[in-house]
Amino acid sequence: MKTFKISVLSKASALALGLSMSASFGVFPQQAKAQQSPPQVPETVEGRIPVAEFVKQPNMGRVKISPDATKLAYVAGRDGREMLVVLDLETMQELPILAANEARESGDRTMSEYRWIGNDHVVATVISRENLYGQLADFRRLVAFDVKTRQSIPQAWRDAGGDAGAILHIDHDKGKYLLQRDSVANSTERWGFPEVVEVDVSTGKFEMVQRTNPVVRAWVADSDGEIRAGFNSNPDDGKFRMLYKADGERNFKTVYNEADETRVGSIPTPELFIPGTDMAYTISNHDGVDKVYKMNMKTMEIVETAFETEGFDVQGIIPSKDDSKLVGVRTFDGTMRLVWTNENLKTVQTILDETFGQDKATIVDWSNDFMTQVIYVGGLERNGGYYLYDLKSGKFRLLNWDRTALKDAPLNPVKAEWYTASDGTKIQAVVTYPRHRLGEKNLPVIVMPHGGPFLALSATNSTEPWNQPLAEQGYVVIQPNYRGSGGYGKEFVKIGRQPGGYGKRMQDDLNDILTEYGKKGIIDPTRACIMGWSYGGYAAARGAQRDPELWKCAIAGAGVYDMPMMNKWDSKNLGRFSSGFQATSEDPEGISSARNTDGPWAPILIVTAKRDARIPMEQAETLVANLRKSGKVEGKDYRYIVQEQGTHNLPYDDVHIQWIEEAYAWLERFNPAYIQTDKTPEPSLMDFN
Repeated sequence: MKTFKISVLSKASALALGLSMSASFGVFPQQAKAQQSPPQVPETVEGRIPVAEFVKQPNMGRVKISPDATKLAYVAGRDGREMLVVLDLETMQELPILAANEARESGDRTMSEYRWIGNDHVVATVISRENLYGQLADFRRLVAFDVKTRQSIPQAWRDAGGDAGAILHIDHDKGKYLLQRDSVANSTERWGFPEVVEVDVSTGKFEMVQRTNPVVRAWVADSDGEIRAGFNSNPDDGKFRMLYKADGERNFKTVYNEADETRVGSIPTPELFIPGTDMAYTISNHDGVDKVYKMNMKTMEIVETAFETEGFDVQGIIPSKDDSKLVGVRTFDGTMRLVWTNENLKTVQTILDETFGQDKATIVDWSNDFMTQVIYVGGLERNGGYYLYDLKSGKFRLLNWDRTALKDAPLNPVKAEWYTASDGTKIQAVVTYPRHRLGEKNLPVIVMPHGGPFLALSATNSTEPWNQPLAEQGYVVIQPNYRGSGGYGKEFVKIGRQPGGYGKRMQDDLNDILTEYGKKGIIDPTRACIMGWSYGGYAAARGAQRDPELWKCAIAGAGVYDMPMMNKWDSKNLGRFSSGFQATSEDPEGISSARNTDGPWAPILIVTAKRDARIPMEQAETLVANLRKSGKVEGKDYRYIVQEQGTHNLPYDDVHIQWIEEAYAWLERFNPAYIQTDKTPEPSLMDFN
């Protein structure tokens, strides 16, 4: 493991660090001023990195440190799957614990998250998906792993119903926590109306803390472990009801009971209680964009604004380890960032910025005393890795690269840029430029709408990481936050949801990229393909059907292609109110590519996951059947791939690599990255075998 000390530390930062840490912990990190430089990295990597290398499971990710800083828990790629691993930081011995991927075989389980409880137990949330009376149902359970005895301990499984996996409060010192769970001890009719029990992590035994309430489907606890609020959302009428118990009182009272017919409002639920008061931090967009507020829970009145980002939605808050204080905020301005409100974390971030460069290092996690921190160093310019930072000595120790094969290889430059849609609306897009062709004009382009669709895609995106592998092959990749995307306030979402938005004006935003970036000379609009997954798959197929003259090809994965069919499925599985989530359209048939397969289409690659629990496989089957009926020829006009072991989230290397390699092959067939008239010769492909 590499170690080095911070190389650049201003007097102001050193003084701030010393004052802050000595005041809080009685320790002055004298050696934080040491001048040993960080490891030097190469400025460039010759040749093209194969597309598969960018989508393989990381060797280290989602890192969490134990409260006493003696161990790490993280997920690591093992034989194409994710594995939950514990690392002893003294011996550097790894202990594999649990396969972490989404379930796809009978008997598999999905691990959705994990956390430390005390210093010797990692508690994982595992999900099994079952067919219950003809409908899919997820059963959630907790399993604790004792890293000393290497035993697994079921947590409060006795009499547990469908969901027994929501942790509300943790007492690390006692090794106990509050668990919200359904119970079938007396009747299965209580499913969906949970109780709260206190669980001993070392044994899995539990005691009742809060009994079920006929109008509560979720509970919230404060930092003292007191249940303070309960919620219920009606899937048919959309009403959201909130009950609250005031500080020092015994009974709950209804403080909110309303529906948002627009589906763009953010309900002011308590994110973090302020100890000893009826105040809580909440996030709401009631005045246009999501901001962090202090709110009186008894009156539901906003008291003051605690944090805001002008023109953009705040993405979330970061609580202290004991859930008693606000230590940071997740922000967005085209790039996701962490802004620290805690003075100790602010000081550490300043040191990181001075050592590695602005926005190149991020605090991932920290020990209870703050003196040991997990840092990710990477950013938009280079592949990154995880470091352990000891504040007492000022030393950084490299733990592992997130992708060992790439190490700290340079990435293709990514920028969040604005363009103007044809109706004058300002749209932000994440643009990835091929590093081997910087400065070259009239390049081939892939327009890649993100999934959701009512989400925000960031320049630091990791959920749809296909910009880097395709830019590496020579394409400009443009991922627009088209109207309806989150992050830009509720009015921006609303203009995507209104009639004429979904499948029409939202689609125009994608087309307008070709015009705007073509004018700049950055891309050649006649060398364009459209590609996406989930909603992006819908938009890709819609583009191939509606605007075939614009696109050399289309690549659609896990998309919705028949909107009326999808709305019926949502109504059955999500409730009548929720069935309108996919689109607000006066013409659902007209915006459905599967219902409009006659006429010209751009050549389209269609990929579906047989085990997709969100978008039924019948969507792709319907599209393909109708393409055949309309005379389209397989292998020429379309290609259809069924991923037998695939799910909606591409969690395994085999299906993820197949997706990106098939996509690249389709692009090369219809819109090759390099042609004879290009000025830059095609770089050779690197061998990673």
